[in-house]
Amino acid sequence: MKKYRVGIIGCGAIFPMHAVPVANSEYTELVAVCDIKENRAKYAAEKFNVKFYLDYKEMIEKENLDAIHICLPHYLHAPVTIYAAQKKLHVLTEKPMATNVADALAMIKACEENGVVLGVIFQNRYNPGALFIKKTLMSGELGKVYSAKMSVTWDRSDEYYSNSDWKGTWDKEGGGVIIDQAIHTLDLMQWFIGSEAEFVDANIANRMHEKIEVEDSAEGVIKFKNGVHGSFFTINYYTENSPVEIEMHCENGHVKYVDGLATITFNDGRVFTVGPNPNETFSYNGGKSYWGVSHVKQINDHYARLTRGERPQITGYEGLVTQKIVNAIYDSGKQRKRIYF
Repeated sequence: MKKYRVGIIGCGAIFPMHAVPVANSEYTELVAVCDIKENRAKYAAEKFNVKFYLDYKEMIEKENLDAIHICLPHYLHAPVTIYAAQKKLHVLTEKPMATNVADALAMIKACEENGVVLGVIFQNRYNPGALFIKKTLMSGELGKVYSAKMSVTWDRSDEYYSNSDWKGTWDKEGGGVIIDQAIHTLDLMQWFIGSEAEFVDANIANRMHEKIEVEDSAEGVIKFKNGVHGSFFTINYYTENSPVEIEMHCENGHVKYVDGLATITFNDGRVFTVGPNPNETFSYNGGKSYWGVSHVKQINDHYARLTRGERPQITGYEGLVTQKIVNAIYDSGKQRKRIYF
């Protein structure tokens, strides 16, 4: 079986979550890594015994790659994706797929025009608890979904931002707590609800950070076309990373998702709980513990599907759904009005 020759662009904090799965998958071979910071690129290359580059275009030109992974600042996702697509390479990018909807659409167009596949990392959809909730909702056993709510209350200090040359800025990060910390939970909530959004009504503010342009708090409501309204409360000035939460009120019961642990309580008294498998472990040689083991699941599944000639489960179009919601939250908060889709 032919293995996909993969290069990873960006050797920062999220890099191990891509490099280790790619290096260990039966479907892929990690060929090269790239970063504009030589010490970072060299360290990553030595760790995985591959070549390193300081220019991603040079890496693409020299290494006969089949695919790239993008682990770069948000504003670079679009131009790098478009360049790689024009070179006939498949692309798997970290979230968010872009900083704005126009760039996200341009990424999709470039990949389609060049016959390559665009995937977006939303690895939490592969968590056992999230899959259990989605399956139960789709079975119809819970009946109609009435409403949903989610909360993300995490800690991102001023030092977190000052140690970065791109975070905390509108032009490079594209936002704050919504596009960076809360996006995974927003993605899960809209995925559970399974309907296009009708409108967003939101407030955003920077309440506790002195060194950033973007929001550190956001709250509001997303009205979906199936009648469900999902409310959200997100901050990144709490003093610890509290468990993320999603709750759903349904016709035949209630759904609760807390840091990967799913509990479905039916009105007839039945209770089902599904959480992370304690026997499921994977050493990424770095990364944050709450990122879990699902990067390896999504990356392996992504290439397994490509090998079978199938589309990935989370394509650019899937990423676009959440991108539109994120940008509508920002438009609503900035313009102080309801944004319709």
